[in-house]
Amino acid sequence: GGMSLAHILVVDDEPDIRGLVKEILEDEDYEVSVAEGAEAARQARRAQRPDLILLDIWMPDTDGITLLKEWSEGHALDAPVIVMSGHGTVETAVEATRLGAYDFLEKPLSIAKLLLTVRHALETSRLRHENIGLRQEIPAVTDPIGRGPALQALRKQAQRMAQHDTPILITGESGVGKEVFARYIHSQSNRRVGPFIRVAGMVGSDSTTELFGAEEGTNIHFGALERASGGTLFLEDIADMELNLQARLLGAFHHGSFLRASGVEPVKFSARVIAATSHDIAREVETNRFREDLFYHLNVVPLHIPPLREHREDIPELLDYYVDVLVTQENLPYRRFTVAGKNRLRNYGWPGNVRELKNLVQRLLILGSGPEMDLQEIEVAIGETPRPAAAGDLPGLDLPLKEARERFERAYLEHQLKLTGGSVSKVAKKIGMERTHLYRKLRALGIDAKQVLSTQ
Repeated sequence: GGMSLAHILVVDDEPDIRGLVKEILEDEDYEVSVAEGAEAARQARRAQRPDLILLDIWMPDTDGITLLKEWSEGHALDAPVIVMSGHGTVETAVEATRLGAYDFLEKPLSIAKLLLTVRHALETSRLRHENIGLRQEIPAVTDPIGRGPALQALRKQAQRMAQHDTPILITGESGVGKEVFARYIHSQSNRRVGPFIRVAGMVGSDSTTELFGAEEGTNIHFGALERASGGTLFLEDIADMELNLQARLLGAFHHGSFLRASGVEPVKFSARVIAATSHDIAREVETNRFREDLFYHLNVVPLHIPPLREHREDIPELLDYYVDVLVTQENLPYRRFTVAGKNRLRNYGWPGNVRELKNLVQRLLILGSGPEMDLQEIEVAIGETPRPAAAGDLPGLDLPLKEARERFERAYLEHQLKLTGGSVSKVAKKIGMERTHLYRKLRALGIDAKQVLSTQ
């Protein structure tokens, strides 16, 4: 068949059981590695990251519980573990669960129960992995919204691209929905059952580990390149990537393998790569800020997403779409746009594109009252009519805490960015926040460091 569904490691010292379980799982399209004891299991896990581990308790060298302890040391297990045991004592099951095992199967194994448990464990784990570090945003829209000719053509183009495994480079201004298109391509491809792993803010020393993983003794940190195996790796803004990282990434693409930090054995790389940027990347190549060879590797199939002001015909549909989504997801009271209000927004410039549109709808629903969003309220919201405000005004004293805090944080961080000329690392130092954390926070609040400057 095409892509295997997942890579499963079976650890059991009885050859008959190993063989049987391997056969059953391979029939179901899983890729299977086997190990007859703890040492072999360590080796197998180091060689290729398993998506799931079936672990026997009683083994000649080291028992399964001890191995589970070792793997869960210091951080949550990166792949679900299902424990198997013939002499299933309740204590063993309890101990295994306490150490983070997903479930416990008794021997003799029931094939139906085995397959069901494996399927559930993988499903749960996939949802967890995809949402790591994401403030649960609006779930990926499966189809980019818009019925105008530009978007219809783009969707067709994306569907064609999805049929091949070549790297894709998505370009377009900040906020046009590059990630929406990346997820759409993933959902239309033969890798859709695999994970979609997004890597953002690739600057600073952590990013090497975040991408390539690291090894310290028996402890392995699996990076994004491995977690995306069998699925799609989405590189958020490649123009921010440091040159040494660009070189390592190119190496991984060329050789189909890479080394983890402090790793000795190469690890196989098999994800589909979609990169995105809001920069003029050809210009970055000319000025030697981006490697030409990596640019050519990624830019095999370019997809350019136009700014919202170039397909205004889709604005009314987008407005309705986000009202519906936000009302159902965030339990906001329903409000509708007046015709004049909608018309005004259709003719507004949208420097922040679809992201700005979504944020605006959210703001109107949270802050406004009454069933209609009219022209005057919209003029204030897009800042065409300034609200009289004193510098000492505290934002949102009449709001629920969560929204008030978000509004304060947004105002506070925008202010700090303006003071530092849009430098995220300077702000991080100044306010005492870890840089990766600040990147996440800015993303969650929909703040674009570069745009803060242009709105002074």
